[in-house]
Amino acid sequence: MKENPKIVVAGAGSIGCFVGGLLQSAGCDITFLGRQRIADELSENGLHLSDYAGLKKQVAHDKIRITTDPATLSDAQIVLVCVKSGATLKIAEEIQKHCPSGAIVASLQNGVKNASVLKEHLANYDVRAGMVPFNVVQMGQGRFHRGTSGDMIVETGSPNIAAILDVENLRTQASNDMQSVLWGKLLVNLNNALNALSDVPLVEELSNREWRLKLASQMTEGLSVMKAEGITPKPPSPVPAWVLPHILRLPTPIFRAVAKQMLAIDPQARSSMWEDLQQGRKTEIDELQGEIISLGEKHGVPTPMVKAIAAEIKKMEQ
Repeated sequence: MKENPKIVVAGAGSIGCFVGGLLQSAGCDITFLGRQRIADELSENGLHLSDYAGLKKQVAHDKIRITTDPATLSDAQIVLVCVKSGATLKIAEEIQKHCPSGAIVASLQNGVKNASVLKEHLANYDVRAGMVPFNVVQMGQGRFHRGTSGDMIVETGSPNIAAILDVENLRTQASNDMQSVLWGKLLVNLNNALNALSDVPLVEELSNREWRLKLASQMTEGLSVMKAEGITPKPPSPVPAWVLPHILRLPTPIFRAVAKQMLAIDPQARSSMWEDLQQGRKTEIDELQGEIISLGEKHGVPTPMVKAIAAEIKKMEQ
């Protein structure tokens, strides 16, 4: 692999534009592959990145390489897959068609099965699972805002792409236990649906104990089905997974004090599922709550709260 490998961000959405923008700002060779709407937006406005901690980065419009043509994968050495879960199979087909075999393909997607789908269809590629802990919201006119904290994690391997992706404002670690990492992220992502249903910023939602109790119930059900499956989740938090429901059930003043030490959240941050519903897009409810429901049915473990929340999101999708 050359010293500064060509990286294609496959899926120029919220996560793709934010991660790719930070990598390009750090000097990486970045090409974005996305829809025409985003291509037009970035070509006109450039990329403007901000976050909860005061980050302000800009990539000028004439410095951005963005295309809708998957043929740009033809000389990629690293592909960062940032498409929605429902588009994973499609992007795998494009990678197979255009990308040189042996390239590194890293899934930076929600859910626990996307990397497996990519590995199944890309046998001649170095497919790595990855986890992005933070939330990014599209604000229009090329502006993308990171609303929560956390370090990215990618699967270990040679070469170590965590070292390549670990740039300023995008701390990245390697892990050889991505199953635990992905299930830990899914446990936290059970709140995505609640935030969408509440229709308020994350901080406001989590300040309401009624919403927190619903999340605690979902997490408890999730932990039960994971235990039945033999999964030990590692959430992107400084406390063990089994502690999270207990923290959520605390009285609000105590919860705020504890949560402040665990996670930084921008006052206006909202979940990606909220954004999907606002834009009339299909959500990833099947890749989040759906995984808990499936494991519950497999092991005979009841998941009533998870099922109720999933049903509400389905109604909103319709």
